[in-house]
Amino acid sequence: MTSKKTLKQIISEQDKCFLVPCVYDCASNRAVEMCGFPVSLLSGGEVSISMNGMPDYGFTNLTDLEWVVSRVATTSSMPLICDIEDGFGGPLAVYRSAKRLAAAGAAAVQLEDAGDMEESTNILPRDKYLAKVRAALAGLKGTNCLLIARTNADPDIPAELKEGNERLKAAMDLGADLAMFVKITKYEQAVEMAKVVTGWKIFADVRGDNGVPAVTMDQLTELGFVMCSTHYTMKAAMEGMLEHGIQNFKNQSVAYTFTHASGTGKPDFSASPLFEPQQYLELENSFTGQNKEYTIVGHHVDDYPEGFKHVDIEERF
Repeated sequence: MTSKKTLKQIISEQDKCFLVPCVYDCASNRAVEMCGFPVSLLSGGEVSISMNGMPDYGFTNLTDLEWVVSRVATTSSMPLICDIEDGFGGPLAVYRSAKRLAAAGAAAVQLEDAGDMEESTNILPRDKYLAKVRAALAGLKGTNCLLIARTNADPDIPAELKEGNERLKAAMDLGADLAMFVKITKYEQAVEMAKVVTGWKIFADVRGDNGVPAVTMDQLTELGFVMCSTHYTMKAAMEGMLEHGIQNFKNQSVAYTFTHASGTGKPDFSASPLFEPQQYLELENSFTGQNKEYTIVGHHVDDYPEGFKHVDIEERF
């Protein structure tokens, strides 16, 4: 029996705005879960980099996204928010995308108002975007999957700040559950948004230049923001791989990797312990009555490192 909570339950139980890391595959999602974050967000841009080897330029299609969502969402105890960008077309395409991604396991879909993925800063006329919002809501009807209305308007242009806020309010009035003004980076802009959009809001990618955050969770909480997204996982993964790669290439040896473990403090030659492979064989042994142990080419796999959140295997199927 799963004890997974819905995204709405988690938001309702929180008394403060909280960070939601962006992920792009099962491994990045696992790392986020291990650290104790309650929700993750599948980044369209980082999925494109991980799957296509290139930045987001409209290369990822619905089938690709459905494939990723089905694997990440069903191997995690956390709700997964899914960035569906423009919904892959007009209202009918959005309706289909919303239905399929909810069925794949998405806890929420984030629908932006871009007119074209090649020109994602050009926003649709308000009536055309709201038609997509209606389609998404119809596609999600009867599910626990929420709708996040997102605008790509430029808040540094007064007319676009006004339009972005007004269309987000209109989307919320139609039934969208949350709103995101993706280009807002300043506290003052968040204040202006809160004056117009009074429901649940997400702050996108809070910056931390020179070690100082542009806004704090306390400030965002006062304005009605319930979540704040952050892109750190792919940078952290690349930084770690480059660190080890530089040393291993320079030394023509993997000794550096065998002795360095900045995250867990537990050096090993494999990341397998972080995925608790023994749990899977224990479950299989309960079916077969055998006592099979998990090894990598005969090498014993260490136990799960201490200090990280543990999730039982029943939550991963």
